[in-house]
Amino acid sequence: MITGRDPATGRSLTVTVADGRIAAIEDGPAGETAWLSAGLVDLQVNGFAGHDLNGGGLVPETVARLASVLRQDGVTSFLPTLITASEASITAALSAITAARAADPLVAHAIPAVHVEGPHISPEDGPRGAHPRDQVRPPDLAEFDRWQEACGGLVGLVTLSPHDDGAPDYIRGLAARGVHVAIGHTDASPAQIAAAVDAGARLSTHLGNGIAPMLPRHPNPIWSQLAEDRLTASFIADGHHLPAEVFRAMLRAKGLDRAVLVSDAAALAGLPPGLYDQPVGGRVELTADGRLGLAGTPLLAGAARPLKQDVALAIGMAGISLGGALRLASANPGRFAGGRGLLAVGAPADLIRFRWVPGDRDLAIDTVMALGEERP
Repeated sequence: MITGRDPATGRSLTVTVADGRIAAIEDGPAGETAWLSAGLVDLQVNGFAGHDLNGGGLVPETVARLASVLRQDGVTSFLPTLITASEASITAALSAITAARAADPLVAHAIPAVHVEGPHISPEDGPRGAHPRDQVRPPDLAEFDRWQEACGGLVGLVTLSPHDDGAPDYIRGLAARGVHVAIGHTDASPAQIAAAVDAGARLSTHLGNGIAPMLPRHPNPIWSQLAEDRLTASFIADGHHLPAEVFRAMLRAKGLDRAVLVSDAAALAGLPPGLYDQPVGGRVELTADGRLGLAGTPLLAGAARPLKQDVALAIGMAGISLGGALRLASANPGRFAGGRGLLAVGAPADLIRFRWVPGDRDLAIDTVMALGEERP
């Protein structure tokens, strides 16, 4: 049993759990001050607290430690995210994630699927971001099927750029296999974006980032994705990737139903400020305000805030409620992660109890429950 206030209504709740699921939701004790929410769901995690999914040589122990540190920060479900690399590197990493899940049921529960971001993205500087250009390649269903063979069908989300002529057929193939497809790291035309959506693409990956620094006034890939009601957009609300007014305008265009917060956390997220040398990005600087950039330049080198901080920052950036911000980091991303992130009878008992008052730039986590058990 766990108690707390519902962020959407302010009502005090008592949640009873049984067999790892929510068995009942009833009125809670008067005077409750802590908040209670479904656990956070992060669709885009490259690493955290020094645990790197993309540094090469991934082993199952790294995946297990990553799941543990994320859970301590309130993330009860996440998609390990593998970026553009050789096919051998991608399949080796997928095998390591699969082994980690097989070794620990709690890790298996925390990782409902894997997100492969690339390698079928724009090769151009700007939209390519920090992805290695020499590994960017056209979409290939045969390669995708080899990924799935390496991990028992665990890849559940793929980010690509639909600029390639073969993208629509590839997207149709993935959709037929039950895989979510996102548009990202792209310089595609409006017609190519429309064709991708017609073929089954349903997400935009970190909209407003992974794109050329200078765009035509119109048309451009941002307008095309904002205007497409079939696309849910993910956003990095860390205060660095999008200015507050841009995030606010994009969120208003999409509406709370079609928006998701992602951390896009790099391995350096959660570490002390300083200069670091990274396999991807080289010499980078992490500052005290959570900005991760290429040292000596104005360019970002990834994201360094946990999702719980992005939730708190999104409230002020977009002028939304605590309940609205949590929805963007639980139920909405949960739709793309097997139905996670729900505070409802019958849902997995993945819950967080936390403290927050208006103006706070973080959620202070008191308790994390995964599958009905309090977890360290």
